[in-house]
Amino acid sequence: MVNDLNTDKLSVRLETVAKYVPRDSRLADIGSDHAYLPSYLAKNGHISFGIAGEVAKGPFQSAEKNVMAEGLTEVISVRMGNGLEVIQPGDADCITIAGMGGSLIASILEDGKEKLVSVKRLVLQPNINAIAIRQWLVDNDWELIAEEILEEDNKIYEILVAEKGDPLRPYRDVPFETGLLVGPFLLQRKEKTFKKKWELEKKNWKRIYEQLESAASSVEADEKKQEVAKKINLVEEVLDHEESEWS
Repeated sequence: MVNDLNTDKLSVRLETVAKYVPRDSRLADIGSDHAYLPSYLAKNGHISFGIAGEVAKGPFQSAEKNVMAEGLTEVISVRMGNGLEVIQPGDADCITIAGMGGSLIASILEDGKEKLVSVKRLVLQPNINAIAIRQWLVDNDWELIAEEILEEDNKIYEILVAEKGDPLRPYRDVPFETGLLVGPFLLQRKEKTFKKKWELEKKNWKRIYEQLESAASSVEADEKKQEVAKKINLVEEVLDHEESEWS
């Protein structure tokens, strides 16, 4: 990734992910690409051990090369495998997964659930569809403890941080469905980037709705239309509320 720079300087996106990795963690970075994130954290003495997991040969070799060049082979283990296949129970107490779709991140967590026994924190950065992750966290007793939204190079990213706990706690002060869609913490803060993201999403969904309107009617098309209309309504309600109070 061009803007993820190197092991000395991360992109703003990865810097934000790094910020939520607890000091002295045993970290597993899944889909580590060039191993920039674990290398950066190891060089700064922030983690005690790191795993850079990669499923593709090219990025795996790139990660190996970077870790070796930085003299970090004693601290970081570069492993090839799919998702959480690269770790054994007890290997890591913090997992980072960044730069993938939300549905893929959720399926990686679901497929490797038995590996999460010793994991205390998840730091997840979906490129799209963060709702899939929030739903997985709720279904699996992980409590969302922090969220951030940021824009870099004309792309908007969300970072979700979770620990074992009460999965419904973050949703107590917001409408549940809306919180799942836009993020319960982000919903209460409503930063400029948050508003920008959902204005763009609303515009996109309205375009999809118009296309469905002009398409031939079918059960599938009608269901899709209802689903899109519901999302538009939820987001319009969010954007129309200037206050963070949901009474």
